[in-house]
Amino acid sequence: MATFIERLATEILVCDGAMGTTLHATGVSLGRSLPELNLIDAGLVRTIHESFIASGAQMIQSNTFGASRERLKAHGLEDRTDEINRAGVRIAREAVAASGRPVLLAGSVGPVATGALRARTTPSARLAALHEQISALLEGGLDLIIFETFVDLAEMLEAVTVAKALADIPIVAQMTFVDDGRTMTGDSPAEVGFALEKAGVDVVGLNCSLGPQGLLRVLRQLSRHTGLPLSAQPNAGQARMIGAGRFGYQLDEEYFARQALRYVEVGACVVGGCCGTTPQHIEAVARELVGLTPSRPDAPASTEILARPEAVATKASGTVGLDGRLAEGRSVLAVEIGPVAGGDAEWVVNAAEAILSRGIDLIAIAPSSSARAQMSPISAALLLQQRLPVETIVSMTTWDKSIMALQADLLGAHSCGIRTIICRTGTPPLQGDYPNLDGIWDVDSIGLLRLVRSLNQGHDHNGVPIRMPTAFSMGARVNTGARDIEREIARARLKVAAGAQFLITEPAYDLLGVRLLVEGMAGSAPVLLGLQPLRDHAHAEYLHHEVPDVSIPSSVLERMRLAGQHGPEVGLAICRELAFDARDLVRGLFIALDDPATDLSDILPRPGPLIDRPQPSTISLS
Repeated sequence: MATFIERLATEILVCDGAMGTTLHATGVSLGRSLPELNLIDAGLVRTIHESFIASGAQMIQSNTFGASRERLKAHGLEDRTDEINRAGVRIAREAVAASGRPVLLAGSVGPVATGALRARTTPSARLAALHEQISALLEGGLDLIIFETFVDLAEMLEAVTVAKALADIPIVAQMTFVDDGRTMTGDSPAEVGFALEKAGVDVVGLNCSLGPQGLLRVLRQLSRHTGLPLSAQPNAGQARMIGAGRFGYQLDEEYFARQALRYVEVGACVVGGCCGTTPQHIEAVARELVGLTPSRPDAPASTEILARPEAVATKASGTVGLDGRLAEGRSVLAVEIGPVAGGDAEWVVNAAEAILSRGIDLIAIAPSSSARAQMSPISAALLLQQRLPVETIVSMTTWDKSIMALQADLLGAHSCGIRTIICRTGTPPLQGDYPNLDGIWDVDSIGLLRLVRSLNQGHDHNGVPIRMPTAFSMGARVNTGARDIEREIARARLKVAAGAQFLITEPAYDLLGVRLLVEGMAGSAPVLLGLQPLRDHAHAEYLHHEVPDVSIPSSVLERMRLAGQHGPEVGLAICRELAFDARDLVRGLFIALDDPATDLSDILPRPGPLIDRPQPSTISLS
């Protein structure tokens, strides 16, 4: 059989379509590791390969996209990386052999990490993962390597370098572009074509993200900046929801095939499909392209490289932010009010007015904590800043939003004047018998801190410059009542390294953990003491026994038991004592209130020291 390179000179090679969405159509969840099917359902994978070959595919790709150690780790499969990749090649080889046709086999390699995982994966880990996966694929016997759906040109060049060091094998390098004609990291077709030709790949091309027409526009640009053969594997248009957690495509096969012909006219020698493309799409493409031979426009490739857009370094205006107050040497006093149930705007305004009347102009909005309808913290904060002379702090949680949604929320909040963000992972609310586990979990609190820092530095989560850098103050919560306090302190250090400019303890009921935190941070970030007045003994017992990692000393539980009907007064007295005893440890107070009308006069600092010595209580505290 002629080699891949030999056939490129004389044939238009029809590639297969979407392995992932074809598996999805059979009922396989996209939330699972699709490469794992090489081990647990090889027959299904082979059947899909055979269906594409029967449809006219002259080149198929192994079911190994996403089979790097780093991506398999999310499914607990990292120790089976070698086995999964070798099985993927073996299954594809069996399908080729059974066909009796000269079908080429490409080992499919995707980015080592995607989404939020990219930021947490070091270059050395990426290189090691690439080396491991490509080595395993080569052991099975390939005709070529195909790198596909790369969003970052630098990572593609890393992958090409690793492959070339391992074997003398043809390489197809496919980047993915978005609607603006650039990759997610801002690379232009000119930059991609020039860099990959210089790197020595055999074919450069595009796949995924765009439908047939969108991909054609970018392919035309790419063809002007490289003399290499081109490849094109578009999506079957846009996906639509067809059921709970299920997606489908409806692109007409004949339309798809007509676009494939236009790719060949531009210079494509390898034409196939990506997400949503079925054996029927590939059959239509094979019919449309039968008998065609490669051709390229006569004009030489341009060497002009278009500069990527620069961010406009516009200084953000607005309030100073919580960290600005700390930097000025001011003690911080903030009061947090609960999430706003049912969109009750007047409740949140009235609550803030009650707090403002006590001279407190820094109000935090707690994150949503119930499955019931609640106003978002950002909306509540914006409402308060529009109606009252206050500065707001917004707690953002990550469990229920993608990184793109978080980024959009942050940019919108900043444009409307919000300057202080507390980054939290959050906990799904209970719904029925089980917690709501339908969260997204793109990032945790540390990932959110990194995102905010990136926006402050003028780049989005993919490193692409943004027009106006943000100027957020950002902080994080620390649970000083955690059973493993050393682990909690270690995580607090990671939060500071990720960009946290201040730390706020979860409501504390003794200062041992607070002291350990302050000592452990060694001045790397100021600490605010979180307080929440106890209402009564039942409230104290609930927090101690039912809320994870809240620890209330037995002495405090006993005081609340003895308080009886005076529980609220004793709860405030306990907060007052903690505030006084922590005066040399912390830079301020962060008080969470269930009732905004609570009289805080015994806790709040007055002119002079941060926290005045407590006055004798009229309630027995023994």
